[in-house]
Amino acid sequence: MKSYPVSSDASGLRFAVVVSRFNHLISARLLDGALDELRRRGAADDDVHVAWVPGAYEIPLAARTLAASGRYDAVVTLGVVIRGGTPHFDYVCRAATDGVLEAARVTGVPVTFGVLTCDDVDQALARAPEGEGNKGREVALAAVEMARLAPALEKPPVEEP
Repeated sequence: MKSYPVSSDASGLRFAVVVSRFNHLISARLLDGALDELRRRGAADDDVHVAWVPGAYEIPLAARTLAASGRYDAVVTLGVVIRGGTPHFDYVCRAATDGVLEAARVTGVPVTFGVLTCDDVDQALARAPEGEGNKGREVALAAVEMARLAPALEKPPVEEP
């Protein structure tokens, strides 16, 4: 069987992280997790750039612009949307989801989705603990793997030993 290689080595890769200021306490925890994971995987601090945006709705434009710049191997998006009593939650979640997908599709650069969509603050906090279980870590790792995989997909897969 032939397959494409999987690598979680971030050394030599460049990353942009787009993070929402809204629900800052939780977003900051997601960012800490993402940055820690990128470092653990070998990314140099100088190769990771953070762009703060006002809210989750603004994440896609920043992600698309950064991905299209040619400066990054992958873009990580982080934010938190907490359900309220109006349909606003649904509109913001849909815009963030569709926009991040479009950013990756249009640019061909991996853009990972780390926008929490939670019913309440407790759910959001549970997804942003220190250490394992932090969703920021998970999307950062996905960005590393996709940054390595995407260029490999342009060539035929290799024979597995």
